[in-house]
Amino acid sequence: MAVSANRLELLQIADAVAREKSIDRMVVIEAMQDAMEKAAKGRYGAETEIKVEINPRSGETRMWRLLEIVEEVEEPSRQIDLQRAQLKSPEAKVGDFLTEALPPMEFGRIAAQSAKQVIVQKVRDAERERMYDEYFSRIGEIVNGTVKRVEYGNVIVDLGRGEAIIRRDELIPREMFRYGDRVRAYVYDVRREQRGPQIFLSRTHPQFMAKLFMQEVPEIYDGVITIRSIARDPGSRAKIAVTSSDSSIDPVGACVGMRGSRVQAVVGELQGEKIDIIPWTDNIADLVVSALQPADVAKVVLDEQAERIEVVVPDEQLSLAIGRRGQNVRLASQLIGWDIDILTEQEESERRQKDFTERSSLFMAALDVDEMVAQLLASEGFSSVEELAYIDTNEISSIDGFDEETAGEIQNRAAEYLAEIDRKYDEERRALGVMDELYEIGGLTAAMLVALGKDGVKTVEDFAGCAADDLIGWSERKDGETKRFEGTFKDFPVSREEAEDMIMQARIKAGWVSEEDLPGLEDDAASEEVSA
Repeated sequence: MAVSANRLELLQIADAVAREKSIDRMVVIEAMQDAMEKAAKGRYGAETEIKVEINPRSGETRMWRLLEIVEEVEEPSRQIDLQRAQLKSPEAKVGDFLTEALPPMEFGRIAAQSAKQVIVQKVRDAERERMYDEYFSRIGEIVNGTVKRVEYGNVIVDLGRGEAIIRRDELIPREMFRYGDRVRAYVYDVRREQRGPQIFLSRTHPQFMAKLFMQEVPEIYDGVITIRSIARDPGSRAKIAVTSSDSSIDPVGACVGMRGSRVQAVVGELQGEKIDIIPWTDNIADLVVSALQPADVAKVVLDEQAERIEVVVPDEQLSLAIGRRGQNVRLASQLIGWDIDILTEQEESERRQKDFTERSSLFMAALDVDEMVAQLLASEGFSSVEELAYIDTNEISSIDGFDEETAGEIQNRAAEYLAEIDRKYDEERRALGVMDELYEIGGLTAAMLVALGKDGVKTVEDFAGCAADDLIGWSERKDGETKRFEGTFKDFPVSREEAEDMIMQARIKAGWVSEEDLPGLEDDAASEEVSA
């Protein structure tokens, strides 16, 4: 009868612990088995292989020793020879394990304490794993909790089944929390650490605002309205771009709500952070005009390769476009993902005049023409000597005051000027030790070869080992700011596709790859044959 009571008590303990810690009952039973195995090894020897099994229904405990069947016994506590094993089990063979039942054992004080430690540790590990799995699946959600304590500006939040932390830099500036305060925050990371899973919350993350809008605006929750981009200066100002898949629904109006009720609910949670809601469009020029509101934009110039936007505003609108401490233009840049340069109309006019003067001076020096001719060419939009040398002669002769003979003479002088420049670059290229075979790569000029030589690229193999970023540079965006790293061809108008094509030509020439390895080239060749 006493045995039955012990069995029942064992299962009751397992059930109680499983409920209290919100873990699987079998995890607790397995922990008990491990504890019993450890205690048994303390009695029979640490080197003994012992297994314990607790029936999860009846609570009955079985304990046995495992002995490996071998030809020659080296460890008597773990092994048994074949002859003795076959006396107990005629079917035994070398490599099998023989089980030997052990009698129930009484746990002494030390064994019981050791078993308790094993169970506590196993249950704690299972509890940590459960908490990690639960909150890892909730990354990207908003959770509610109670402030448990504040340590060095970091807020420790009780989530009910675990603790989370809002680090000082993830709190909205000037935001204060005290013990017992209710707090809502965004789960942005969950990590396994030595002391258990760490749940990191944020109230400054852009997605925190997105999730708040999802809770307040049913159209966002249903997927009719999509938040395309968010830029925040936490606690001060934010810009959010939205679009609607239903043309009958105004995305901005839906987010604002009746008399601003929806947006005000979000503003209240974010400690009064002002929110500009703008309609998203794939037209970058229109988007930047909306993003810079309330400033008026007079002109937008896009540099798609560098992902840079030049915006011209009226002189009196400059401070409004830039915003306090650059806030307005910085948030607009983060929202769009492009760099934005703000110019006044006067600054743009001065720059255009300076550019016109520089081009006129270039044409006067390179083509040996007077100022009037140089200014005529510059005013017609010609920006370089190369353009004059390779453009159709009719484009030049169509300028008022020019005839075909004048146009031809200008093109001849432009060609002679470029030939002289190439000759000087070629001499410099040879002095740097750049090999002639690089000329066989389409798209490379003498000036480019000089730039390569200065960067230590002197052979086809050197050039084949380059990456496109090495040639045209790359940009890295961090904390809303873009840092530009220049490449070897920073002074040349080379696109990424052109750079990759040049590098591939070099790799084929160097024998690193063959044209047969490039299906795209075969397809191009086949299409050329068909068109021919």
